[in-house]
This record gives sequence, structure tokens and C-alpha cells, in this order.
Amino acid sequence: MPINNRIAAMQPEMEVWRRDLHAHPELRYEEHRTAAQVAKLLAEWGIEVHGGIGKTGVVGVLRGQGGSSRSIGLRADMDALPMTEATGLPYASTTPGVMHACGHDGHTTMLLGAAKYLAETRNFDGTVHFIFQPAEEGGAGAKAMMDEGLFTRFPCDSVYGMHNDPSLPLGEADIRDDVMMAAADGFTITVRGKGGHAARPHGGIDPVVVGAQIVMALQTIVARRVDPLESAVVSTTQFHAGTASNVIPDQAVLNGTVRTLNPAVQDLVEASMRRVVEATAAAHDAVAELLYTRGYPATVNHAENARLAARICAGLLGEAKVRRDMPPVMGGEDFSFMLLEKPGAYIKLGQAAGAKGSAPVHTVQYDFNDDLLPIGASFFAGIVEHDLKRG
Repeated sequence: MPINNRIAAMQPEMEVWRRDLHAHPELRYEEHRTAAQVAKLLAEWGIEVHGGIGKTGVVGVLRGQGGSSRSIGLRADMDALPMTEATGLPYASTTPGVMHACGHDGHTTMLLGAAKYLAETRNFDGTVHFIFQPAEEGGAGAKAMMDEGLFTRFPCDSVYGMHNDPSLPLGEADIRDDVMMAAADGFTITVRGKGGHAARPHGGIDPVVVGAQIVMALQTIVARRVDPLESAVVSTTQFHAGTASNVIPDQAVLNGTVRTLNPAVQDLVEASMRRVVEATAAAHDAVAELLYTRGYPATVNHAENARLAARICAGLLGEAKVRRDMPPVMGGEDFSFMLLEKPGAYIKLGQAAGAKGSAPVHTVQYDFNDDLLPIGASFFAGIVEHDLKRG
């Protein structure tokens, strides 16, 4: 099962769709133009369209030949990031301060390509739900669609998603039959001291000093509390305090993220952070509060579905091009919510070809490699034609 010939012939058309989306990026829950473009194309191909799910999400429903009750969900994310593009491309973002720096324009296009092909051929028996999801970038759009009855209104026996990977060569795939990506949590620490004149620090309680010690103490959690064979990241990424160089402020606020692969480690890190924050502050007669927010769960593939996805990729790319032993990454992904409710798998497809497609995601130089479009669309179509095979 090499790259589907019909889908390969659609690459120039898919490039037009993708570059139009790239030039008009939209932030989470603001994907109105993107959703309208998706809905328009789906309708043109005779696919039943449902919009406004999870605010800006779109679901296309396509029924194949035969009367099977089997069903499958294919998901792509649509949102962009609040970044200023620096690629200089002719189709670069026309929206100031917003760009497709993670390739969601490509993911959307690959699913559209699969949808057009499957609408033409209908070489399957059952129902396909094409899920175009908003707000993957920190907005939990997958959960928002599910909270509004995604899988009740559009039943799926299984669900599949994908992401481009600039660290992998074009024509290679990364698939694991367990955890693919980390749980992504956030935290805010508020340190309350006693302000005063910077020339008389003994008359106050300096929250900046307390906050600085908390930042350093948090690093001991991973170094000395977490099993070295487990994975965890605690990163303090913001420190806000003070308004003048000669004033000790009353308060300091710290923000950051925690990434874990194992729920037990996640619990350990949260509990340890709370002890460190409160005890460090108390040692200096200050008060500190930790607000710990559980974000995206770990993205954990179901073994049987991951093996099917691997077989489809091996048919497209060759067995040697499918990597099943790469370690998980500490980035987060809200497709994890769907995998908690439905069996399925999430894969990564390489897109690096020399300098093309090699800029990392979430950088201002990033661009999706259009040569990946027929591969991704063929993967989605192959999953459907295998899982909903006629006869």
C-alpha cells in the first residue's frame, strides 16, 4: 500500500488549501474563517457538515457503501499561535502577531485531502467522522468538543490523530503502543511578604528573595524526589515582582509548567511542590500559596490501535521507516482527552528534508512541509479503508 495515487495527484490542490490557511491563521476559539473554509470544502464534496461544536469545531460525516454500524473518528487541529512569523514566505501570515508555528494548517489540510478522496471513492463500509478541532494550543479544544457531546452525537469505535515532526526525516513515522507525550500541568505561586525601603531590608520581608529560593528548591524535586528512571520536568518560566529599584515589594508571583509521563509521578511532584513552597516561605516569615492546575493528561496510545497505525505507515513508507522505539516527548497534546474516552492512536510523521521542514515547531522560522500532505492524507484514508473494510 504505497502512497495513494489519487491523493498524490491532489498535492497541488492541497498546497493551495494549506497555504491559504497559513496566510490566515487564527488563535484558539477564534478559528471562524478556518472553520468556514473547512465546512465549505466538505459540503462541496457531499459530506454532511456540523459546525459550532466546542465553539468553532467542525465535524464532517461520511457514510460508505453498505449498512455497517462501525465508525471511526479522524482528528485534526486548526488553531495557530500568538507569534510573529519571520519566514519571509510569499504565503506568510497576514495576521499581525499570529502564525501557524506548529503545522495545524497542514494537519487540517491532510484531513481534508483524506475526506475528499474518501468522498470520491467510498471504498469502505461504515461511517467516518472528520473532526476538525479548535484550541489545541492551551485551550483544550478536544475536551470542549467532547463536553458538547462529540462522541454522543458522532459515535466512534476508535479515533486517530497525528502531528508533523521536524526532528524526523520526511518519509519516517514515530509510533509507540503506550505513552507518546506528557501530561502538561501549570502552576502559579504567590509569595506575600512585607514591603519596605530597599536600603532597610531588615524592616520588611522580601518576597523576591523568598521566590528566588523557591525557584531553586523546586529543582530538587526532580533531582532528589523523582525516581531517576522516571521522567519529570518542573520549569518556572515567569517571575513578576516590584515596580522600582529602591522598593522591596509586598508580593511576588511565579508561574511555570510541570510535565510528567506517569500519574504517580504527577501526584508526587504536586505534593512535593506544595511542601517546598509553604516551608520555604515559612522559613523567612513569609506566606506562599501554590495554585496547581492539572492540564492535558499524558497522551497514551492503545496498543492494538497503535499496531494498526504502524502497519498502515509501514505500507506507505516501508517497514524500516517506522520507528516504534523512540522515547516519548515531554510536550503536551489535548488529543489525550479523546484517547481517555475512546481507543485509538496518535502518531508523528517526519517532515524534515534538508533545510525544508526542519525548523522546530513553535519558532518564528517554522513552516509545514507540503511534501508531507499526501503521506498524511494517505495515512488517514488507509486507516479508514482497513478498519472499515468492505465485506
